[in-house]
Amino acid sequence: MDSSEPLQDWRLRALQIEEEVASVVIGQAQVIRLITVALFARGHVLLEGGVGVGKTTVLRAFARVVGGAFERVEGTIDMMPGDLVYHTYVDAEGKPRIDPGPLLRHGERLTTFFFNEINRARPQVQSLLLRAMAERSVWAFDREHHFPHMTVFADRNKVEQEETFELASAARDRFLFELSMPTPDDAEVRRALIFDAAYHDVDTLLARLSPAVVPWEQLNHIGAIIQQSVQSSPTIERYVLDIWRATEMPQHFGIALEGVEMERLVLAGASPRGMSALLRAARVVAWLDGRSHLVPEDIHGVLLPALGHRVFFTPIYELRRQELAEALIAQIVNRVAVP
Repeated sequence: MDSSEPLQDWRLRALQIEEEVASVVIGQAQVIRLITVALFARGHVLLEGGVGVGKTTVLRAFARVVGGAFERVEGTIDMMPGDLVYHTYVDAEGKPRIDPGPLLRHGERLTTFFFNEINRARPQVQSLLLRAMAERSVWAFDREHHFPHMTVFADRNKVEQEETFELASAARDRFLFELSMPTPDDAEVRRALIFDAAYHDVDTLLARLSPAVVPWEQLNHIGAIIQQSVQSSPTIERYVLDIWRATEMPQHFGIALEGVEMERLVLAGASPRGMSALLRAARVVAWLDGRSHLVPEDIHGVLLPALGHRVFFTPIYELRRQELAEALIAQIVNRVAVP
């Protein structure tokens, strides 16, 4: 299959990705859909969730089904920026050696890069990752290395706060989505995860997946075609502009949150980059649903993961960020007039 095939054929492949991943990662349909959206919107994802809920498994599943190379690194307090770029060791002859690190060792085949517990890494390390995410390149060994097909997934440890470095606002804004991966609540899913031995051996589970069901080298191209193909009407455009204004001045739309002085809540609303990310994601949602035009539900489906981390609160409310962001986005959906 090449990029000249109809978008419908690509859509069937995208839905196949979802089906494959859902066959080994159960009870996480919404997370799987949103990661699929990010994949075709060509955006990076910050994934949150408790220990042992399957974050690494879902990313390994996507990496196998999409194809290309997968790399995982662990954020630690003593990690340095160079650790992402090169690996030093002493060989069998006792001589020091320098080899390419996790960002470089796969070259342009790198498609999925998972940074586990990113807030355990120093700000200098986070900054290097930011450049890699934004430019999909780094300078090392006297030349620039490119990984144009890379999607970065990062996990933030929200349980243990000792020896952690919270992500700066600019770092969080580089992620298309912030997704929460909850512990499944469905009784049958919980029973299967505990008592079905198939879910206890991750390597065997992942081996059941069909490898490389899409030509990963063409994801950038098909992503651009999706953006050009899904149209928005003037009424949808006005609606999106109203949403943008509501992130800046929610009180002007009659939005009120219990126990919050609305005039003191928002330090800065969504940026132009944030609104662009919202529209990129919404177009992919429409495409996955088989439409070539946007409807309000496309925007609602990605509003919280795309904008929840891009509205900045004043210090007095920042400690309640997750709770207030969810409440604010819900009120924007309810109070801004839908076309």
